This record gives sequence, structure tokens and C-alpha cells, in this order.
Amino acid sequence: MSDDMNEAPAHLSHAGAVVDKAIEYMMQQNLSSLAIASALLGGSMALLARSMSDEAILGILTNAMESVRTGELRAHQDVNGH
Repeated sequence: MSDDMNEAPAHLSHAGAVVDKAIEYMMQQNLSSLAIASALLGGSMALLARSMSDEAILGILTNAMESVRTGELRAHQDVNGH
């Protein structure tokens, strides 16, 4: 595997850990789940808009909607105990 391919999972894992800590911090500040999720989603969308086409963003959102529709999102949540 190339170094770029090895770095991607490590970067994703690191970014995920940072987001988890940010969520934990915001919950400790008694922010609502809706406020936290809305802020994260808005920030994510703004970040994607800087580096992807609208069509690519729509593809990501379509995949996310399908994950909700098929129950995959809830199944993942149940596996993690949340």
C-alpha cells in the first residue's frame, strides 16, 4: 500500500477522535444534542463546499439519507451502545 493510502485511515481515525472529544466537551457544557449536531453538520458542509463539487456533496448526502432509510444508521448506533 502507498503511504497516502496508509495515512488516510490514520487521519480519519485521528479526526474522528478529535470530533468525539469536541462532542464530549459540548455535552459537558449542557448544549443540546440538536445544537451540537447542527453545528457539526453545518461545519462539515462548509468544509466540503471548499473542496468538492456540488454533485459530489449531493452524492454524500444521498448516501447518508439511504443509511437512515435502510436502518443502517441505527444499527451502527446499537452496535456502539449509544
